[in-house]
Amino acid sequence: MRSAGSGGGGGGGGRHSPLVAAAGILLLCVAGRARAQEVQAENVTVAEGGQAEINCKLHQYDGSIVVIQNPSRQTLFFNGTRALKDERFQLVEFTQKQVRIVLSNARLEDEGGYFCQLYTEDTHHQIAILTVLVPPDNPLVEIKEQAVEGGEVELTCSVPRSRPAATLRWYRDRDRKELKGIGSKQENGKVFSITNVVRFRVERRDHGSVVTCEATHPTLRGQRKETQYVLDVQFAPTARIHPSQGVMREGDTLVLTCDVKGNPRPTDIKWSRANDSLPERALTEGEVLTIPSLSMLDNGTYLCQVANKHGRSSDQYVLVVYDPGAIVEAQTSVPYAIVGGILALLVFLVICVLIVMVWCSIRQKGSYLTHEASGLDEHGEAREAFLNGGDGHKRKEEFFI
Repeated sequence: MRSAGSGGGGGGGGRHSPLVAAAGILLLCVAGRARAQEVQAENVTVAEGGQAEINCKLHQYDGSIVVIQNPSRQTLFFNGTRALKDERFQLVEFTQKQVRIVLSNARLEDEGGYFCQLYTEDTHHQIAILTVLVPPDNPLVEIKEQAVEGGEVELTCSVPRSRPAATLRWYRDRDRKELKGIGSKQENGKVFSITNVVRFRVERRDHGSVVTCEATHPTLRGQRKETQYVLDVQFAPTARIHPSQGVMREGDTLVLTCDVKGNPRPTDIKWSRANDSLPERALTEGEVLTIPSLSMLDNGTYLCQVANKHGRSSDQYVLVVYDPGAIVEAQTSVPYAIVGGILALLVFLVICVLIVMVWCSIRQKGSYLTHEASGLDEHGEAREAFLNGGDGHKRKEEFFI
């Protein structure tokens, strides 16, 4: 009985084996069918105003319904047919392998998940995430107040919209020396407003120098947007008079030019003569004073005076008018003066040589007399020894002086 039951069980197992095998094959087919109709989508990043491609890849598409929806779950395309009247979305490819949609002039509100859905016995879908970046515009540079020599200037650089937040830096002059500023960031919805403030002291030499604010951002791909600001530094004026020639003679025309510098530039330039009035024939045209047909009566000190709201300045020129003869004598006396100077130098050198020679002669003579006196002392001792008679009966010696 156990043997028969066992056999029946075995027979029953044999009868069920084909069913199990069939069920397994069916599941494999369904799984294979599901795998064959899977959808794949890729995330996309685009700059605001740019063009984005949304791709939905199909695996062995069998003609089932394909629906593309925007982040608001509005249907854009239904099996290749436009469903939403937004001409910025264009279906450029619909094949058994891929559905490709192009979005032009992307906006920040277009950002989100786009659904690629395949309706079969089972619904398959994938979401393509569209990210919209906002590149910065050219930075705006503003100055707080007018820059004045010796004071401090404050510049503000701002970018009102960017996503992600742009990076701002300050540079100065052509060598691009970086200036350290203080940055701040404010979030306005999905975008950021960025500012950077820099402060530094200025002198008149800084007038006309260039300060640059530079913005960098991922959408610029290594490039940068920058705005240059030319410093306008105000300072007190200076005046310098330049004559048309060095020596003035009777009958010549004198032209004096007053070189004026200052910011704001002085417009009121005053010419005058110290302790007297300008000659009647003198002509003044702003920076230039002209006196034709000079005479000795025109001699004097001429002044140029300028002023602006930061200060005053003046310069003077002493005019001496010579007659032609005096000028010739003055011109020919120059070589003689040079020759006279050379002769005086030679005489001085000769005198120095004579002094050295006399000094050396006196020194030699003094040395000779010193030796001579020393010799007399020795002779005196010898003579005294001879007269007194010395031990050992030394022979007589005579010395002549």
